[in-house]
Amino acid sequence: MEPSLEEIFGSYMSWKLDDQTWIINFMNGTENMYLLEGDEKALLIDAGYGVGNLRAYVEKLTDKPIVVANTHYHPDHAAGNGEFEQVYMSKGAELDKASVENPGMVPFDITKLPHADYKKVYIGDGDTIELGNRTIEILDVKPAHCNSSLFFLDRSHRMFFCGDDMEAAQVNLFDNSHNPYINYDLKTILNNFLENTERILSLSNEFDYLLPNHNGTPIAKSYLNDYIDLIHAIYNKEVEPDEKLNHRYIEMDPQASKLCRVRGKNGSIITYREQLR
Repeated sequence: MEPSLEEIFGSYMSWKLDDQTWIINFMNGTENMYLLEGDEKALLIDAGYGVGNLRAYVEKLTDKPIVVANTHYHPDHAAGNGEFEQVYMSKGAELDKASVENPGMVPFDITKLPHADYKKVYIGDGDTIELGNRTIEILDVKPAHCNSSLFFLDRSHRMFFCGDDMEAAQVNLFDNSHNPYINYDLKTILNNFLENTERILSLSNEFDYLLPNHNGTPIAKSYLNDYIDLIHAIYNKEVEPDEKLNHRYIEMDPQASKLCRVRGKNGSIITYREQLR
């Protein structure tokens, strides 16, 4: 029997990356959230889809007061924000909010969550989240995967949390904001993605692994060079798109017929075929 949407989106499992860091996995094993404990507080990075009572699950993992932050404002990362009183996020969430808040974007009624009117607190480059002998640094991300991304650097535990703007299988570089006033330009997006990736690479002596939100975690730092090389190969017209997307979920997207996958070494992007040409 096929699992229900509630089971897919709201069944959680977890394991420790180190003694103070949990990986929380859901979406049939394809998506991750993270719980970082300090001496005084715990930071939950992302809040899932708003089903399955994530808060109760997290409170079984830690007895510390929980602080919540979004890597970006998409439904699989932010629809569950309403389980908590306050959430940190990029001010770019205002540009992407239709992807979460418009009717039909989330297959559950998130208006019924305990704190549906939770407080949004905007943070950005240079801000920190203090957990008690564990400081998490916030880095802005230029619009690439979306308009609302943040990176989280934990120097003390040598971890870099990169959301959906860096991962092993692919990075989605097409417009998913559902904001009709955003002008999507692929060259700008590719340049931004390249700059974001080069910035992570410039900090690579400060962390051991990259921790993305999809398709496996942690992943090697060598992916950074693979993606940088891929963008240069696109500009030099050295790569051709695959014939198929090879992504079961994106193939169901209304935009699927306009999209393509481009590969380079261990990385790939999914973007618009015609703009790529």
